Amino acid sequence: MSQTDAAALYVILLGPPGAGKGTQAVQTAAATGLLHLSTGDMFREHLRNGTDLGNLAKTYMDRGELVPDDVTISMLLERIARSDAQAGCLFDGFPRTVEQAQALDDALSAQDDEIAVTVLIDVSNDEITRRLGGRVSCADCGSVFHNIFNPPDESSPCCDNVNMIQRDDDKPEAIANRLQVYADQTEPLVAYYSNAGKLSTVNGEQPPAAVGDDLLEALQAVSS
Repeated sequence: MSQTDAAALYVILLGPPGAGKGTQAVQTAAATGLLHLSTGDMFREHLRNGTDLGNLAKTYMDRGELVPDDVTISMLLERIARSDAQAGCLFDGFPRTVEQAQALDDALSAQDDEIAVTVLIDVSNDEITRRLGGRVSCADCGSVFHNIFNPPDESSPCCDNVNMIQRDDDKPEAIANRLQVYADQTEPLVAYYSNAGKLSTVNGEQPPAAVGDDLLEALQAVSS
C-alpha cells in the first residue's frame, strides 16, 4: 500500500430501512473528512455524464435487469480514486449481499486496500415500523409530517390535519416487505463481517446525536 493510500479508511454502514444511515453518513463524513459514497448518487452521476461505465450500466437498466456487481464495483473503485476520497469513504447502499461483499473485498485487496470496519446501526423491527409507519404528508401542499415525531400543529400550513395521506411504501404491509427483504439479503452481511472481525454495532434507538457519537467512536477505534 502506498503512503497516500495508507491513511485511507474504508467503512461500511449497515442497518434496516429507517435506521438513519443516510443522515448519520452525511454527519459522520462532515466530522471525519471521509467521502460519503452513496451508490445511488454514483449511478446518477455516471448516467448523467454518459461515461463508459454509465452507458454499460444503462444497457442492463433499460432491459429491467440488475446492474452486475463488477460494473458497480468498477464505479466504486473509480470514485474512491479521486482526490476527495484520499481520507477514505463511507459506503452507503453497497454491499447489500454477501456475494457483493466478497466481490468488494476482492477488488479492494487487489489494490492493497480493505474494509476497516462495518458499523451496524441496530434498530428493532417494532421501532422501524413506528418510524416509517407514522410518516404522512399533506395532499394539498405536500408538507411531510410524522404522527409521533413531527405532528402538524397550529404553526403548520396543514394544522387541520384533514388532508393527510400516507405513501404506499409507508403502509404496514409495505414496511413488513421491506424488512423481510432486508432480513433475507442484508442481515447475512452482519455474520460475514462479524466472522471477519470487522463488525461494530451501534444502538440506533438512541437520540440521533448519541448514535453519531457512538459511530465516531467506532471509527476512532480502528483508525487509532
